[in-house]
This record gives sequence, structure tokens and C-alpha cells, in this order.
Amino acid sequence: MVWAPEDTAQAGTTRSASGGAGPATATAAPPGAPDVRDLARLTSLETLRRLGSGPRGLVEAEAEERLGRCGENVVPDRRPASWRGRFARSLRDPFTSVLLCLGLVSAAVASWGTACVIVVLVVVSCVLRAGGEHRADRSVAALRELVATTATVRRRAAASAEPRSREIPVDQLVPGDVISLGPGDLVPADARLLRTSGLTVHQAALTGESAPVPKYAVDAPGAAGPAPFQQPHLCFQGSSVASGSATAVVVATGEHTRFAATRRGLLRHRRPSAFDRSVNSISWMLVRFMLLTPPLVLLAGAALDGRGVETLPFAVAVAVGLTPEMLPVVVTSALARGAARLARDREVIVKRLPALHDLGAVDVLCTDKTGTLTQDRPVLDRHLDAEGHDDPTVLHWAAVNSFWALQLADLPAPDTLDEAILEAVADYDDLLDYDGVTALPFDPVRRSSIAVVRRPGRTGLHTLVVKGAAEDVLGRCARVRTGGSDTELDAAGRDRLLRRAEELAADGLRLLAVALAERPARPGPYSRSDERGLTFIGFVGLRDAPRPTAADALGDLARRGVTVKVLTGDHPGTAARACRELGLAGPVVTADRIDGLGDAALAELAEKTTVFARCTPEHKARIVGALREGGRTAGFLGDGVNDLPALRAADVGVCPRDSVDVARDAADIVLAAKDLTAIDHAIAAGRHSTGNIITYLRIALSSNLGNVIAMLAAGLMLPFLPMLPPQVLAQNLCFDAAQLAFAFDRPGPAALARPTVLRPRDLLRFLTGFGLLNAVADLATFGVLMLAVPGAGDIEGQAAFHAGWFTENLLTQALVMVVLRRGGRDGEGRMPVPIRLAATALAVIGVLLPLSPLASVLGMTALPPVYYLLLTAVLALYAAGLAAARAHWDRRAEGRW
Repeated sequence: MVWAPEDTAQAGTTRSASGGAGPATATAAPPGAPDVRDLARLTSLETLRRLGSGPRGLVEAEAEERLGRCGENVVPDRRPASWRGRFARSLRDPFTSVLLCLGLVSAAVASWGTACVIVVLVVVSCVLRAGGEHRADRSVAALRELVATTATVRRRAAASAEPRSREIPVDQLVPGDVISLGPGDLVPADARLLRTSGLTVHQAALTGESAPVPKYAVDAPGAAGPAPFQQPHLCFQGSSVASGSATAVVVATGEHTRFAATRRGLLRHRRPSAFDRSVNSISWMLVRFMLLTPPLVLLAGAALDGRGVETLPFAVAVAVGLTPEMLPVVVTSALARGAARLARDREVIVKRLPALHDLGAVDVLCTDKTGTLTQDRPVLDRHLDAEGHDDPTVLHWAAVNSFWALQLADLPAPDTLDEAILEAVADYDDLLDYDGVTALPFDPVRRSSIAVVRRPGRTGLHTLVVKGAAEDVLGRCARVRTGGSDTELDAAGRDRLLRRAEELAADGLRLLAVALAERPARPGPYSRSDERGLTFIGFVGLRDAPRPTAADALGDLARRGVTVKVLTGDHPGTAARACRELGLAGPVVTADRIDGLGDAALAELAEKTTVFARCTPEHKARIVGALREGGRTAGFLGDGVNDLPALRAADVGVCPRDSVDVARDAADIVLAAKDLTAIDHAIAAGRHSTGNIITYLRIALSSNLGNVIAMLAAGLMLPFLPMLPPQVLAQNLCFDAAQLAFAFDRPGPAALARPTVLRPRDLLRFLTGFGLLNAVADLATFGVLMLAVPGAGDIEGQAAFHAGWFTENLLTQALVMVVLRRGGRDGEGRMPVPIRLAATALAVIGVLLPLSPLASVLGMTALPPVYYLLLTAVLALYAAGLAAARAHWDRRAEGRW
């Protein structure tokens, strides 16, 4: 938290007792927690006094007291749901709710067998779902071990003791602690810089900027200043040190850091995802069918004298028969198997099982640039003289500066720009011809570095090689070298060079100017005051190196029907260049353009635009939300605190496992690496699982609808029930057990080539067409039974009729499983063994059960041989009709895409 001392009088007393004007070590100051922005406007001394600290650090006893008062320096975690809690939440799933309602109705009419089957299926589904998500949460929790857990703090054993630096756990830091930062350190809390040496900080996790940001101490910031992340003297939890070192005082810890403030936004309600919308629509469609079916059955029974009330159990059984009881189990099993394969083969963690469906449905993927499309390191692009021509001499002098800066400046870590320049040099021998004298590392204030060398054959002279930001270096140049000769650099020439630098920067280059100066050799040290009267040599331009796999991954995503949009905090030119090199064409829009747009206008702009630059977290979330409002299923790949709003706004949020902790908490999918190739594999797995679910829904619902239509027709045609409730239950159990095999299906390549979504309208069209075809086969079977089974008016004849329709139902179901599965057309997707076994088992049970001892228990009897001959003809015609209807459906589906 931000340290807010409690009592002004106590502060004054403590300082008087100490006998000096130094800052007190006791708790003091007016009530009310000061904001980091308020502290940022104070001088260093005022900040230390406000925090009750000093340059020598806190006394151990005072730090312990503050720890008890402020609490540990940890971001409050959302308490993970228990296994029981996840089980209870699974019961609220729409599909499960439909089944529970049917179970209650079945129990109300004493259909205990049906009610027990439904309860078992619901429990199995909820156990599978809760178990899978619980395992994913444990895997994500294990990733927290990747985060650094200690910080270097300066404390004193007593008020009069000398300060001592030591490592302590990060969670033990308190406001007022004086900490040390070095290369590679994570900033453990919000802090104000007191002293720095060449400090640059990676803030990509907070702002999305790929380049390290210079940070330096400012003694008197003034009353007004830029946004907090742009303040040079503030560092925030969640950033990391790229180079240099610093001493800083902690101003906020725990839940009062800006890192935690962003995390609190995660508690907002999340909009329903594509899976949520689909299952709700399908559930309501099933509810309407179920509410409509029993009255129709009762009316059909009432049309015949004396058969109104007795058909009530049968009406409930028909409603249950219409409902795909295995739906929650198949959905959960298909998604759980896909998640398990990703975890095993690709090290991808699926935290929320329905997110796997959402990933398969994604048709637009929004991502940042750094680490995804580009590597987090620069490469040399060009080296230009003052006239804009390629000149190896410019690269030579830039390399001299980089080489001797790395050798002599005693940097805690190599500068990535220097490394990139040296990688572009073919021969190091030329660099070793010089004698290095001294080097001054990059200074964030003057934005340049200096290397002083002694050139061969130039006795008594030292050469200063300066490299840095174009406007800063040009401001110190008095001459310019063109064509091998030096001329005076006037204001017009300087403006011309600055315009060229701006053009190169707009083209996406990170530009550095190179200049020289000759000085008489001297034994004394060199300083920044020697950086004057320079001769401008030229520019070196560096760019972000694209990831080796990015171009291929973008091509694979395009072939899968996924549009990639880049949302970055980087400069428009940098973003445009990186995307252009990878083949992502289109205009670049800066995020400030969308500030004045309404939701409809933004949705239109987002649909047309490929790259958005200078994006804040709010911009990213608005763009993702606008794409969803426009009918797209949007995924977002991010890894920083600045990506949290967009991760929550997307249908499915994705992050790499080395992202910040809060991003992993907010994401639905955690990748092994920040790589679009991993996304492509995860999308394929999502489509695979969703394809299996769609196959099950199509087959189960169309078969069930055909049976219901046949039952209604039989109720009007026959003087007895076409099937008894126990027979309906036994048939449903066989169907349910066989349909679980669809969780193990392997859709063909065509099924993975485009976004796969559970669309209720498409499903309704499919089950209507194929359900009617199934009903025609059932009615044809009724005709065959009337011809082949004599005495339908007596009990023996009715038992044979029931057996005949039971057999036909199981055989047609087996036929449908083979013909209508996805991937079955044109030899796509070899049929898996579980589906072949399930279809074979259905056919065997359908033929043998009426001949077994169980037949009499279920009210069935053996059938005459002629029935099987006639049934074979009906099944052959039905198979031909199914194949023709499937081919017609596939042609229409291809036309829609």
C-alpha cells in the first residue's frame, strides 16, 4: 500500500527527538493515503519525508511494524474455486439444466428408470468438467514459481547502525524501503528513483512498448507532468530492468500498486462467449421442442378412445427420447480430450474447457507485435551517410563505439543495440586496430554514449566516437562529412538531416546518429562536456527482427479462415514495417483516431483495419469488443498488464506461460511460448473438439426428431402404443452409450479448415431435413411390420411390432453414425475404432436383443424371418437417401463458405 503516516504531532516529536533535520524513522504524517501521482510531484527529499524514510533505509523494527500495518507486498489473488464449487457451477450449465428438468418430470410421473439414468449422466458430466478445470488451475498455479521472489533492500539494525544491503522476500517489502535495481531485476513494487546509472526499463507488460524506456532521477518534477508510466523518475511493479542500475524508494506495495489496480478490473462481469451464446440458443430450442412434444403425444392418444391418461408416461418418455441425454457428457468429454492432447503434446493449458470451443470458432485473432510477430531484439537494417547513401564507414564507426563501450564502460549487461551493430560487422580485426582509452555508457538524459580511442598513426590525438538519438547528437554537431570532406553544418543542413531522420523513423527504424571529434590526448578523465563540436558521419537504422515462424504461422492461420489484427503500443512506423515484412498488408491506424468514434463506426473501422498503433489498454479492449459486436468471434493474445482489458473483452483470451501473473489469471488458454504456431495448433484442437460435438448433435437430434415424428404418426395410425416406456428407455441407453464414441472421432481436414461454431440455425436446418428422412424410414418400417407381423391387434402381435421397430431404430442409428459423421465424405478422416465398435454394437444389439431372454422382460418377442428381408430393403433405400442428402448438404455448406 501507499504509506500514509497517521499522526502529524508524532512526526514532529520524532524528528525533534532525533536531534536533526533528517527524515524520521517513525510512523508519521497526516491521515489519508497519498497517491503515487501526488508523490511524483514532490522532490526526492520531500518524498522520503512523506514516507517516513531516508537514504539510509528503514530500521528493521520499523519495517516489521509497517509490514504488520500495511500487509504483505502481494497482489490479492482471486481465491480459486474448490472442486465442489466447480461441480456446483457445472450444474448451472444450460444443457445440464434441461436434463435436470426432464429428470424431475420423469420422477413426477414415476418413470424412475428414466430419472435415474438422467441423474447418472448429469453427475458424470459435472465430474468430468470440474476435474478438468481443477487440473488446469493447478498447472497454472505451478507457473507462478517462474516469478522472482526476492529483492535487494537497504535496512539498518538500529537507528544509529550503518545500513546493510541484503536480499529479502518480495512480499516483505514495505513503503519507505530503499531498494537496489540491476539488469534483469523485476521491479518488485511501485518506486521513486533516487539515483540511477544508465537505467532503462522494459515496460512492455504495462504499456506494450517494445523498446526499453530510459529512466532517471529527477529532483524537482514540478506540479504537472505526463502520465505515470511516462514519468522518468517512477518505476512500477510488473516492469523489469533492461540495463543500468538504480537506487529507489518504495512508494506503494500490495493492492495499492498500479499493477494491482489494473487487476481489480478483472472482477467485472465478463460478457458471454461464443460457446455461452451457442449453448443457450440450442438449450432454448430443445426446451421448446420438449414443451411441445408431450401435449402432441397426449392429443394423439386422446384421439383414440380411452387412451388419454395412459399415454402420459409414454409422452414423458418421448420428450426424454427427443433430448440428447449424453450431450453434457459428450461435450465435456470432447473438450477434455482436446485439452488433454494440447497439454500433453503442445504444453498448452486450457483453463476453461468451453474456451476450447471458442478457440475453434475464432475467425479474428488480435495480438500485440513484440514477441509474437517480432523477436524481442533489434537487427541492423541500414547504414547511411549524410546524403542518404549506404556507407560502410558509418557502420565501422558505430561498431567502434559499440565495441569499446562494451569493453570499457563496465556495463552490468550488454546493450541490445550494441550487440545488433556488432553482429552486422563481418571482421573484428579493424576494431582491434584501435586502442581503447575510455568509454561513457548511454546516458538517458543526453541520450548518447561515447567511446574514446587512439587511432593508429595519430600520436597525441584521441578520437571521440559518439552514438545516440539523432536530434540530440545533431544538436552537438558543428560539421558534417560528405564525400570524404568536412563542411560546416548550418541550421538548414541540420533541419534537412532531422527531416531525413524523421522519415526513417516513420518507416519503422530505430535510428542512431554517429559523430566524431578529435581531441588532444590527455591523461585526465573525459566527461559529457567533451561531447561538443562534433562532425556528423551518418545514421545507422535498426529494426525489430521478425520471428522465424511468424510468416508461416500467419499463412496457416489465413488458410484456416482466421484474420490477424495487430494491436500495439509501438510507433506506427515500427508496427507498419514489421507487419509489411510478414505480409500483413493494410493501413495503420493510430489509436487516437478511435477516441471520437461510436461503437458502430468503430466496428466498421476495426473490420477494415489490420494494424492499430499507439494503443492503450482501453483502446485494445474497445477494438476487440467492436469486432465482437460486428458478429466476429474474437481471440486475443497478450502477455502484459496492459493486455488485461482486452483479454477479458475477447471471446477467448490467450497468453504465454511466461507472461505476468495477472495475465495468466485472466486468460482462458496458456501457451508454452508466445508463438502464433502454438495458437494454430490450439485452434485446430478446438475445431477438432467442436467438430465432434456438432457431429453428435446432428446425429442425435435428427434421429431423435425422426423417432418423435414417427411416434406421433403411429399414435394416430395404430390402436396401441408404438413403443412402451421401458423399451424407449432401453433404446435411449443403447443410443447414449454408442454416441459417447463421438468424443473420440477424428474430423477430416476439411472440417478443420474454417471456424467451427455451434450455430443453432444450421443445426435446426440439418435436424429438420435428416429428421424427416429418418421419420420416412420409420413409417416405411411400420408398413413392413403391418405386412410381416400378423395379429397386430393381440398382445403377441404388439410385442412383435415393438421388437421390429426397436430393431429398426438401432440399425438406422448405426447407419447414421457411419454415414453422417464429419469427415466421412470422400474418404476424409478414417473412421476411428471407437465409432466402428459403437456402430457394430448397436447393430448387434438391435438384431439379437429380441431373440434373447431379455426380450420378454422388455415386452418384445422374436420376429419372423421375412421381416428381416423387407427391413434390409428399407435400410438400403434409407442409406442411399442419407448419402444423397449428405452430399447435397455438403455442397450447400461449401457454397456458404
